[in-house]
Parts: sequence; C-alpha cells; structure tokens
Amino acid sequence: MLTRLILSSMRARALTVVLAILTIAFSVGLVLAVNVVRDGTKASFANTISNTDLIVGARSGSVQLMLYTIFQIGNPTNNISWDSMEAIAARPEVDWLVPISLGDSHGEFRVMGTSVAFFDRYRYRGGQSIGLHQGAAFTDLYHAVVGSDVAATLNYELGQEIVVSHGLASFIDHDDRPFEITGILERTGTPLDRAVLISLESMEAIHRGWRPGAGSPTGPEPAMAELQPKEVTAALVGIGSRLDIFNVQRWINTYPGEPLLAVLPGLTLQELWQFIGVAEDALRAVSLMVVGAALLGMIAVIFSGVNERRREMAILRAMGARPGVVFGLLLLEAMIMAGAGCLIGAVGTYGLLYAARPLIDAHFGIWLPMQGPGPEELKLLGGVMAAAGLASIFPAARAYQLSLADGLSIKN
Repeated sequence: MLTRLILSSMRARALTVVLAILTIAFSVGLVLAVNVVRDGTKASFANTISNTDLIVGARSGSVQLMLYTIFQIGNPTNNISWDSMEAIAARPEVDWLVPISLGDSHGEFRVMGTSVAFFDRYRYRGGQSIGLHQGAAFTDLYHAVVGSDVAATLNYELGQEIVVSHGLASFIDHDDRPFEITGILERTGTPLDRAVLISLESMEAIHRGWRPGAGSPTGPEPAMAELQPKEVTAALVGIGSRLDIFNVQRWINTYPGEPLLAVLPGLTLQELWQFIGVAEDALRAVSLMVVGAALLGMIAVIFSGVNERRREMAILRAMGARPGVVFGLLLLEAMIMAGAGCLIGAVGTYGLLYAARPLIDAHFGIWLPMQGPGPEELKLLGGVMAAAGLASIFPAARAYQLSLADGLSIKN
C-alpha cells in the first residue's frame, strides 16, 4: 500500500524525479568508472613486465629508470658500459641478462636495440611470452621487428623498408642504413606494441662513424661479430634463486666500476603508485563531491515537493495514517530514488566500459578488469544509500511537522 502510494506520487512528479535519479546515476557511474580505470591502469602497469628480477641502468631515480626502460616514458640520464654488463652477467647468481639500448626513433615510435634473447626472456601478464604475429625475429644486421601498433598505424607489412631517426622526435635520419621488416609482434597491450626492435649490433652499426648530414662512412659493412656495443642503456636481469636477488642488487648498487642502479620492478611500481596517489585521491574526492551534489539535488526535489504535497499528507492523516507513516513515506521515497540511481549508474557504467574495453586497450594499452562490483564498489553503493537515507531525514521531518499541524484544508 505504502509503496504504491510512493510510486503514484513519483509518477505525478515524473520529470523532476527522473532528473534526480539520472543525476545520481551519473555521479555513481563516475565514481565507479574512476575505480575501474584506476584498477585497470594499475593492472596494466603491473602486467607490463613479469619474471624479471632486476632492471639495471645508470644511477638515477628508481622510478625514472623503470619508466624509460619498460614504459618508454622519459629519457635515460646516461648509458652504462658493456664491461659492466659483462661483469653482471658473469655473477654466478645471474641466470640471464638481456641488454637494452635506447635513444633512436621511427616517427612517433621508439626504437629499441636488444638481443635475440629478448624474445625468449621477456614476459608480461603473469609470465606470458611475446610472440610473432608474422615473420621471425631479426637474424641479419639490418632486420627489424615492429610492434602491432606500429604495423597497424603505418600499414607496414613484412619486407618493407623503414628508416630509423637519430634521437627522439628528430628530423635527422639514418637513411643510409634502411631496415627490412622481418617480423610483426602479436598484440601484448604493453609499450612493446609501439616499439621497433633491432639488434644491438644494428644500433652500433648505424652510429659507427656517423655524423649529422654526412651519414656513416662508406666502405664494406662490418660483420655482426665486429659490432659489439661499447655501452647500452639498461638491462633486464633474471636471478637463479630469489634468495640472491637482494645480494645481487646490493652488489650492483655498490659496483666500483661506475655508478649503477638496480631496481626491483614490483617495488618500484609501488613507489610509482605512491607518487601518483595524491592525484588519485584528488580525483576520487572530486567524484565523491559529485555524488554529494547529486544527493543534495535529490533532497532539494523532495524538499520542494513537501509544501506542494501538504494536502496529500493531510488526506493520509485523515485516513488514519500516523505522522510516522508520513515520515517513512518520504524516507522510503528517497531510498527508492537513490537505489534506482545506483542501479542505473552501475549497470550503465559497467556496460559502457565493457563495450569500450577493446577501444581503450587499443588506444591506451589498458585492459579493464570487468569482474563486476567488488567490495570497494559495494561499499560505495551502500554508502550512497545510507547517505540518501540520512539526508532524507530533513525533508521527512519537515513533512512530519506539517502533517501534525495541517488538517484537510491548507492554510495560506
């Protein structure tokens, strides 16, 4: 009976009620979307690299080292010598070492010089190895493997020739040493999709004796065995036993030959989250303020209707309804509106994000985890319902007071 009365009253004020519900739905959806994107971003960052125990580079900040080595963000401060790489690889605790050389580009994409072992050792998303969608890894001096985004954006196919530019965002090309595309990587959802991979020897060859505007000196091409690099940007290191990770890290960080830095990817990611935690909290606070504003709008709708519904309340009182029933009427009305807003907001947000998930993955490399509302989201929805109930006490109390004072006729 009471529910039917509430629904009839809400139908009579359909426009304002629908607007209030949609406002709550939008605000709840905004908070849920922020949580889903945040979790997806963290998961994508964490899944970019796995099964790598240490990242080694020139001494700088730990977050900076990981960002430019793994995520292609920022620039390296310095290189490290090949002798240092060999010294690290010679340690008995080290199972494998993959060097990485950065600094050149191809259009908007970065070029990474590395060894063939990179294709065997690099892991992402919990240990998944990278694969080749087409072709094979580089086997000759001027072979290149491109990421899936590079191939899709530039319409590249196997056998095409590409030119590497000196530095980042540079107009100076190594056009005297073109590369042939021999492989296209499968999509990984990591920065590798936007990378061009060449061998370390290739990186050394295009820079040996090279001068801007003059290119490389002419003459017979050196053999790959003669092109051992003198320095690299960083290295990925795998340790045989987890018990030795911190010992090797300490040894590298105190290496006497040159200032080096070894970082653990997992711990460094935690540092990164601490850095961006302030922005994350600010975004969440803004989202919660939007929810608060939506609830205030709902209460304003109920409050504004109290005076208009005084005759309705008086009729209910005349039919024997106690003042507490009038109080509960408005309280339940607010809960119904808040519940409808939460339901529409949750279903709409998860539906839209699920539909947009492939596009978000393709453009931003973020794979959104769509597992439904978790404990945090359920806590949020419960909080919205509780806040709606508490906020509706004020208009309900006002209606209660009026129902005590009013009779069947409204006094002007």
